[in-house]
Amino acid sequence: MRVIVDEDKCCGAGQCVLLAPKVFDQRDDGIVILLDESPAKELHTVVREAATVCPAAAIRLEENE
Repeated sequence: MRVIVDEDKCCGAGQCVLLAPKVFDQRDDGIVILLDESPAKELHTVVREAATVCPAAAIRLEENE
């Protein structure tokens, strides 16, 4: 899995950080910071959920399976 974030789309809701804090963080202004663009397999489920619940659709996933 490869994670791609579009900071310009991010609205700072923070759902991604709550779901997958090992993969996402936030700047002081709330915009997403990608910590790990190739997360470990055990994190794939929560990363998929984070992408699904992102209200701005700022997270895109490329599956390498």
